[in-house]
Amino acid sequence: MGQLFITVLIAAIVMTILVVPLTKKIAKGELTSKQYSTLLTSVFLGSLSLTFLTVYISKIDLHWTVFLYVVPVVALVGALFATGTEQRLKSVVTLLSIIAVAYLLAAPIFNAEKKYQSSEMEEQVEIQPFDESKTPASVPPKFVKNKMKKAFGQVPNTSYYELGRLQIQKVNGEYVYIAPVEFSGLFKWFNGKTTPGYFVMSATDSSDNPKFMAHDMAYVPSAYFNKNLERHIRLQYPTLIFYGDVQLEIDDDGVPYYIRTYGDFISARNGFDVRGIVKVDAKTGQSEKIALADVPEFIDGAISPEAVSLQNSYYGNYVHGFWNSLFGKKDVKLPSDEGTEANVSPVFMEDGEMYYFTDFSSPKEGVDSMLGYSLTHARTGQATYYTGNLEESYMDSQGALDIIEKKFIEKEWEGEMPILYNFYGEASWLSAVLDSNGFLQNYFIVSAANPEISAFAFTPNEALKQYKTALSRGGSTVDGSSNAKEVQLRAKVVRVYKERVGDFTIVSFMVDNGGNFIVSSEAAPLAIYLEQGDEVMMTYYATGEQFQPIKQLEVVNMGNN
Repeated sequence: MGQLFITVLIAAIVMTILVVPLTKKIAKGELTSKQYSTLLTSVFLGSLSLTFLTVYISKIDLHWTVFLYVVPVVALVGALFATGTEQRLKSVVTLLSIIAVAYLLAAPIFNAEKKYQSSEMEEQVEIQPFDESKTPASVPPKFVKNKMKKAFGQVPNTSYYELGRLQIQKVNGEYVYIAPVEFSGLFKWFNGKTTPGYFVMSATDSSDNPKFMAHDMAYVPSAYFNKNLERHIRLQYPTLIFYGDVQLEIDDDGVPYYIRTYGDFISARNGFDVRGIVKVDAKTGQSEKIALADVPEFIDGAISPEAVSLQNSYYGNYVHGFWNSLFGKKDVKLPSDEGTEANVSPVFMEDGEMYYFTDFSSPKEGVDSMLGYSLTHARTGQATYYTGNLEESYMDSQGALDIIEKKFIEKEWEGEMPILYNFYGEASWLSAVLDSNGFLQNYFIVSAANPEISAFAFTPNEALKQYKTALSRGGSTVDGSSNAKEVQLRAKVVRVYKERVGDFTIVSFMVDNGGNFIVSSEAAPLAIYLEQGDEVMMTYYATGEQFQPIKQLEVVNMGNN
C-alpha cells in the first residue's frame, strides 16, 4: 500500500497549501504561532484522513484528474481565508479549476471521435462456417445457475454461503461454467473467514451435473474490510482505472484467481481504453499487474464484458461524432442488449478462443433487421465487425427470440442466449429454449435471412441435423462446414431409412463404400423410391459428419428387389 500512502500524502499537502494561508495573516487578522501551527496540523491531518477514508470506503481511483473536482472548493475556502496577493492567486486557482471541471463534464461531447477510433473494428462479410462435427458451447447460463443452486448441498456449512457470478471458461481444453461460492453476509464472513471453493459444470453438455471443487478463497467480492477483493485491489493500485466487475479464472490445475480489467481514460475522466489486467490469487491475495499482451494463456476473459459492451457502443454510435448520435443518426447502429453478460454473450469459436458476440440493429423503432454483428477476442480485444450478406436482410437477436416465443406460446417457453453462427453456409441463430422455471427444454435454430426455416431438438447436434433437413426443404443451399468439398460419387445402396417430416420425406441411406447420406424428397423427389440394391449417382458435400448432405441425387439403376 506504499503507493496509496504516497498519493494520499501528496494530496493532503496540496489541499493544506490551498486552504491554509502561507503566512499567519488571515482575512480577520493575524494568527499566533500556536494557532497557526494548530490550524496547519488540523487541516493536514483532516485532509489526510478524509482522502484515505474516501478511497477506502468508495474504492475510487486516485488518478490526478479526480482531484479537479475537489480543487474549486478547497481553493475557494483558501481564498476566503487569505489576504492580498495570496487571495488573488487562490481566486485565480479557483476560477481555473472551475473551468477544468467544466471541461471534464463536457468531455463526452468532444472526445466522441477518439472513442470511435479506439473501438474501430476490422470489417468482413461473414464468419467462417461452423464445423458441424463439433458441439457449440450453448448451454444457457440461467439453466446452469439453477442446477448449481440445486447442488449447493455439496458445500460445507451451506448456510454461510451463496452462489456467486457465473461465467464461461476453458479449463484443460473443456468448455465449462464456473461460479464461486460467496459469503451471504457480514456475520457469515466474520465466522467463516474464507469461502470453501467453486462450482464447475460443462458448457456443452446439459446433462452434466455441477461439481463442487474445494479450494479456500480469502479474497473474494463478498468479503469485508481489507479482505474485500475490490478494496484489496484498489489499495494495491490506487491510481489505476478499472472498468467492469472482477471475474474468476481457473488455471489448468484448478487454482482460482480473480482478475480485473484496467486501462486509460480516452480524455479527461471520460471513456475507457483497455491496457491490461490485475491478477489476484484468491487464497493469498498476491497481486500482479499484467499488460494485455502478456496475459497468461489460462485466462480467457482478460477484457471484461462491460468494457467490450462500452467499446461496442462507441463503434455503433460515434461513427460521425457525438451530435450525429443524438440527432441525424447517419450510419448509427445500436448494439443489442440481449447478451448474457453486460449486453454481450461470451462464446467459444472453432479456434478454441473465447469471443464476445454482439449484434447491431437500426436505431429506428419497429425495425428488427440486423445491420451487422461483431466478435471481440476476449484476451486481446481485437474485434471484427461482420456486415453479413448485403443482398439479404438478417433479423436481429430480438427477432429470433420473438419467433421462439411465438413457436412455444402455449407452453410459455422463451429463448435465451441467441448466438449467430454460419451453419451450412446459412447465417443462423442458435438459441437455448427454457421453460418458465428456467429449465432447458430444447435448442432452436432459425435462419437469419429466411425466418420460415427453423428446427429444434433436445441437443445442439440433433438440432443441426434437423436444421440441415429444413434447409433442404426450404430450397437453401447446404454448403457444409468450412472445409467441405463438393464430391461426386456413383455407388450402390445397401441400407435405406425413410422418415416422414411434415410434407416431405427424409431419406437416409448407406452405400457399399460405407458412406452415409441424407436427402429430402423436396430436393430429390424420386428419393422416395430408393431401395436397397439401387445404384445412384450423387453430388454431396464432404462435411465429415456421420450423415453427409446431398446436393443432387439420381437413381441410375433400380435394383431387382
